[in-house]
Amino acid sequence: MLAFDFGTKRIGIAVGNTISHTARPLTTIDDEKTDTRFAVIAALLKEWEPAALVVGLPCNDDGTPHEMTALSRRFANRLKGRFNLPTLLVDERYTSAAASSVLDEEGIHGRKQKSLIDQYAAQQILQAYFDEPSAGIHA
Repeated sequence: MLAFDFGTKRIGIAVGNTISHTARPLTTIDDEKTDTRFAVIAALLKEWEPAALVVGLPCNDDGTPHEMTALSRRFANRLKGRFNLPTLLVDERYTSAAASSVLDEEGIHGRKQKSLIDQYAAQQILQAYFDEPSAGIHA
């Protein structure tokens, strides 16, 4: 499986093993151009051949939607439409904070986290899905 932490500036990507139910950070797409983003994603799909995709669904702390909620849903729908793979949305509240904590534990602090935080957040999103598959909502 591949997981995505969608953002307007960057997209973090993680890869996971459905047998061991483990996720790890993979890469970050640091480009705002849609064509470039989907070209990178297509190459990753070809390389990893995932059975499904997971996209983080951002919400306010109380679970209500905000601007990024709709953009993430749109991104998930575009993935599903372009690549014809099952695509799930998973609540991503607090994943960036958890990712930052993991990076802190690895000795990566402050500004040095910027290039890694999104892929580590994607790892948190995918691990959350592995830990609770019923939490995934089909896109």
